[in-house]
Amino acid sequence: MRSYPGAGNCFMIALVKQQTGTGARTRARAASDVRAALDAFRRIVQSLRVDRRAGSRPTGLSSAQLFALQQIAEHPQASINDLAALTFTHQSSVSVVIQRLVRRRLVAKVAARDDRRRQCLALTAGGRRVLRRTPVATQERLINAISVLPAAERRQLARSLGAVALAVAPKGAPPHPPMFFEEERGSRDRGTARR
Repeated sequence: MRSYPGAGNCFMIALVKQQTGTGARTRARAASDVRAALDAFRRIVQSLRVDRRAGSRPTGLSSAQLFALQQIAEHPQASINDLAALTFTHQSSVSVVIQRLVRRRLVAKVAARDDRRRQCLALTAGGRRVLRRTPVATQERLINAISVLPAAERRQLARSLGAVALAVAPKGAPPHPPMFFEEERGSRDRGTARR
């Protein structure tokens, strides 16, 4: 059996104990559970990739940027902090996405109607045009699917995924991950904005 560094060793040790102590039925169940979990991850990642390709072809935007545009359209006068809450993402990650949308002139930072000192986000005419050509983002469907789970299942999912993410995250990974697929956009996103 191969050995893997980190938390993977814990799983391998657990499988070895199951193999030596409890029989074939338990081993088969463990393997089935792992396969089912990985299949679920594959379906989610596949949906995100399809979404990314479908959205980026006509617009040149990442799926994270399209998702941010959709949230701004649905929540006029949202601030960057509001958008972070709406996308269930850290404020620093959302800021990166918004900077790119502002550079492309798809989003503008404007003063709030109720408090001129507060900055809000607004779609430009170009941003509205982009949204007319794009479907609902997979991230929104993913958020909705998690949100409707019973509270106990939602908490268990968060704990379990957190443990898995911690076990597979590379050393030195940022504490607040970027929005889906956004880190891949860097150099491609520095072009001039469409008018």
